[in-house]
This record gives sequence, structure tokens and C-alpha cells, in this order.
Amino acid sequence: MRPLPEEAVHLPFEPGPYRMGMDLVSVPEAAWFELDQRYLPEMAERRRLLAEAHDDVFAALPGSGPARAEALEVVLAALTTHHPDWSSRDGTTIRNHLTGETFDIGAIDPLELAGRMVQEDLCLIEASNEGPIFTAAVLCFPSRWRLLDKLGRPLSAVHAPVPFYAHRLAAPVDRLMRHLKPGRIASRLNWSLLDDPALFQPAGKWRLDGGTDITAENAGSRVFLRVERQTLRRLPQTEAVLFGIRVHVYPLERVADRPQRAGTLAEAVRALPHEMLHYKSVPPFRDALLAWLDLRSR
Repeated sequence: MRPLPEEAVHLPFEPGPYRMGMDLVSVPEAAWFELDQRYLPEMAERRRLLAEAHDDVFAALPGSGPARAEALEVVLAALTTHHPDWSSRDGTTIRNHLTGETFDIGAIDPLELAGRMVQEDLCLIEASNEGPIFTAAVLCFPSRWRLLDKLGRPLSAVHAPVPFYAHRLAAPVDRLMRHLKPGRIASRLNWSLLDDPALFQPAGKWRLDGGTDITAENAGSRVFLRVERQTLRRLPQTEAVLFGIRVHVYPLERVADRPQRAGTLAEAVRALPHEMLHYKSVPPFRDALLAWLDLRSR
């Protein structure tokens, strides 16, 4: 069996004025999922959450059954085609050669099964009279939002708390959901800075407290860059969109290890509007963070 590659380091922050956009790129199917050396510990955490907090990390509307079934078929086809030594299928039997697990299709929900094969969280978005609506997900690693608070709501309502979303991204996102073609996989990156490295974070937005023990001396090990690599793919039969979220968590000292990177991140943080800083809960440690970055950028 070939070894898993090292985890990719994504650095989506950039200098200059704050700009909110989708910044989509197309990726080939072979690069749809990121399978890397974080696979075994992350899949162990996914198994734990699905066993101990199932209702918090998996939910589905009744009418989403066909899309959930198709999502599994598309995910398995991609895995067995591009990673046949890590995943295989024999009729209704699925084998995960990395974890040693064997699954029988039909024994568990198909979307949950798909979520037990990849490091990505998987969400389904389907058309409705209200616009694109969030209908199902296996969501083990949320970035400070709760699945049951969002399920069944239009995307405009799902993202309503995000500053500037309604005016800058709502229309482009809805348009993408209408016009994304089967066969195309679109990808984008989203980043934030947190004082907690946990992957499962269903709460914590808008915080103004905490972070008082983070200083200009220890911010490099106490603050974390959390990057979501998001992917979108149209399912050809049901026409649902499968939205994948792979979460990377890097200690600040790992990604701001060069003066130019530290300076670029400091500039990006200073450019964040107050509303976005508050939404991302950065204010409690912003000054310490910037002092640490400024020292490393010299």
C-alpha cells in the first residue's frame, strides 16, 4: 500500500485591503478529496463523534434520501478509481484499507458511510422554492456552528450571521448553485484564527472574552490558523450539490515561520473589518497576535 502524503499547508491570507469573494478554482476528480497523514487520527475522531454525539454530527431531512444515496455512489466511485489501494468495493461491501474497516451498503445511512471514508465533512444542498436549501450533512468538524441550527434552511439564512454575506456573496453563491455543471468540481479556501485547535467546535462565534493568557511571547503556539478547503460538485442524477469541507488546523508558528509570511498575515489581520474580527472571535487575542507577527516579520 502506498503511503499517505504529507498534509498540505494552505495559506489563503493575502495582503492589501479586505476583500470578500468566492475565489473559486476548478480541481480534477483525482484531487477532490485530500487524503493525507492526518487521515488515521482524524478518522478516529470522526468515529468517536459519530458514536458519542451522533445527533450533533449527522442529520438529514426526510426528502434527501435520493441525494444521500447518490452522494455515496459518487464518492465511492472517485475513491475506488483514484485511490484503489486505500478503498475498494465488492458489490455492496466497502473496504477501507487504511483503517481496516468493512462496511455493508444499506447497514448505515449512505451519507454517513461516505463521511466514514474521507476526511471531509459532507453537506447536501438541494433546490427549493426558497432557493438552495441545506438538506443533510455529516458534519464532525464544524467551525463554530451547529448542524441542527442550519438544517432545512436556505443558504441565505444559513449564512445570515456572516458579516457582509447578504450584500456581497448571497447572489453569487445562489447563482453558482443554479449553474454548477455536473463533472466540474469547484474549490475555495476560507481561513480564520482561533485559540483552540479542536476540530469539533460547534460554538464560539462572537466571543469577546477569553484569550487573556495569550501573549506576544506565546501566541505562536497558542493561536491556530484554521483553514477550510471547500469543494462543490453537482450530483448528475438528483442535481443536488455535494459540499465538502476539509479542515486544517496549523499552529501559528508553523505557518508564520518566515518574515514574509508573518508580515502578510499581520497585514491581512489588520485589514479585517471590525465586524469580521468580532464574528471570528479574534479581539480577545488580536493585540498579542499582531505583536508576535510583527516581531517575526522583521
